[in-house]
Amino acid sequence: MSHSTSTPDKRVEVAVGILLQGTPGQEQFLLGTRPAGKPYAGYWEFPGGKIEAGESVEAALCREFDEELGICIDPAAVEIWRTTEHDYEHARVRLHWCKVRAWQGDFQMREGQQVAWQGLPPTVSPILPGAYPVLDALAAERAHAME
Repeated sequence: MSHSTSTPDKRVEVAVGILLQGTPGQEQFLLGTRPAGKPYAGYWEFPGGKIEAGESVEAALCREFDEELGICIDPAAVEIWRTTEHDYEHARVRLHWCKVRAWQGDFQMREGQQVAWQGLPPTVSPILPGAYPVLDALAAERAHAME
């Protein structure tokens, strides 16, 4: 049976890392550009990638951070924060958002991407549409912390 839509029915499970630095309430987070040849190339996103079969969210995040950025994160330091879903033209994704406050190594842009530390609101654009609910949640958390 074929479907008339181009969006796959199955959700792709994705581990996404929110690398945080700085003092709570004033923290900055790392965004990177999507590499050439991928959908939404040049858009800014939080680093991460697909969770492989049998892989935990934490293990996927560690692998992706090594592959994309050349850094090592401790799976025990990963805080699984929230899950969102987003339907793109090319994929339906379930995003497992994780806060990461500790890592080892220096950034190596292994996919030719640019990276930038950002505050709220971010100054880079365009930003991948699936990131906006999390940016809103980070802003709400920051506002609540400052009350």
